[in-house]
Amino acid sequence: MIEQAYTLGELVGLPVWCEDEAGPYQAIPHPGASWHPEGAPATQPHEYLRGGTAKLLTLFRPATGEVRAEPVIRSTNAVLHPWLEGALETVLPPVPAPAVGDAPGEAASAFWTAWTTWGWTSERLEQYAACPARAVALLLVLDNLKGHYTKAFVAWCLERGIAPLYTPVGSSWLNMAEAIQRLLVRRALDGQHYRTATELMAALAAVVRGWNRAPTPFLWGGKRQERRRRTRERRHPLGGACVYTRRPVTRRWGEQLQIGGEAVVHDK
Repeated sequence: MIEQAYTLGELVGLPVWCEDEAGPYQAIPHPGASWHPEGAPATQPHEYLRGGTAKLLTLFRPATGEVRAEPVIRSTNAVLHPWLEGALETVLPPVPAPAVGDAPGEAASAFWTAWTTWGWTSERLEQYAACPARAVALLLVLDNLKGHYTKAFVAWCLERGIAPLYTPVGSSWLNMAEAIQRLLVRRALDGQHYRTATELMAALAAVVRGWNRAPTPFLWGGKRQERRRRTRERRHPLGGACVYTRRPVTRRWGEQLQIGGEAVVHDK
């Protein structure tokens, strides 16, 4: 379902956002490259005081590259849920007007905006005592932290047409928010020495603002997707030609042929 969200969600009119919490990052000297002149590299002190830690709450839309992030000291549910709900409210699409007649694509839209399409059966919805007031309007990819399963938070999402999609245990790489966090954090920390958590959070916020001035869209792909595609198709090329078969060509050895009234064995 997460792969379908990345590859088809935006095509069928469903915005796909990813959320993750990065950190904690310490306010200490960080190794890395710098823009100092050649022969005069930046130096870091060998003695320092730990200046605290900071985290980065991130909401990322791969299709556009847009990032909404908030540096914080801690990411407890009391901090994460209010921020995430406020950020989702700003990106949630408006309620569409009711369709008139049998408009083209109406059946396809009804399929992709159905809760059951994304694994939210009536029994699962009852677990959260939620009755969605609208069809699916937004897909939210989350990791499997216990805080993301909080009944109040999940019910809040379902009531607004936000369908949470949770990555399986040990598969956090399915969350694209981790990729953008890794990139942003490296830009903010490499080769820097922040003495307080406040300085560290200011640097993270500045990097996010800089990224949003010219965001880069992310596409779902990679070696794993290519392997899955080959497995599904099971294509077998034929002799270097631009054709293939869905199953291997059968090989039969020692077939008898009649040539001039005489039976001979011909190897294929």
